[in-house]
Amino acid sequence: MDRFAPRDGGLPAATAKLARLEAALMAADRPLSTRRLAEAASLIDTKEATALIEALNARNDAAGTAFRVERVARGWRLLTRRHLAPWLDRLHARPTVHSLSAPLLETLTVVAYRQPCTRADVDAVRGVQSADLLKQLLIDKKLIRTAGEEQTLGRPFLYETTPKFLETFGLRNLAELPEVEGLPRPA
Repeated sequence: MDRFAPRDGGLPAATAKLARLEAALMAADRPLSTRRLAEAASLIDTKEATALIEALNARNDAAGTAFRVERVARGWRLLTRRHLAPWLDRLHARPTVHSLSAPLLETLTVVAYRQPCTRADVDAVRGVQSADLLKQLLIDKKLIRTAGEEQTLGRPFLYETTPKFLETFGLRNLAELPEVEGLPRPA
């Protein structure tokens, strides 16, 4: 027997698969697609991964654990339940969200609801120059990205949100953005 081969410690097959799935989710530093999760946990296919995610959530719900597997951005993450957030905030700061100033949040909101949009679109909504703020969100925070160029004079860049934006704000997709008066939800 290969001494480096993965071992399941004599667990029943279903329990071993569930344990591998949970371990992969716990070790991941970013959301894992269903396909990647199936590969990491040595599962048959994505259907089995999805079924095991549901089983893991049912087990965690029944046991009242602090964890739940949630779809975030384009993948799955093992997350703590929302009601524990105030307690966890006392343990450590959450710099990504809390370090966004009011002008940065305002600029990000315009991009999120109007995407893809140009700098001129953002400036028109905000009523002030937004170039430096867009650079911060693009380069430093990685919450937006260029989505191409508008086919108009000067070919200005189009901006859109990134999967990191969805992950940071706990959204599965843009349809989960809250309704804001005067800003239609993106398609």
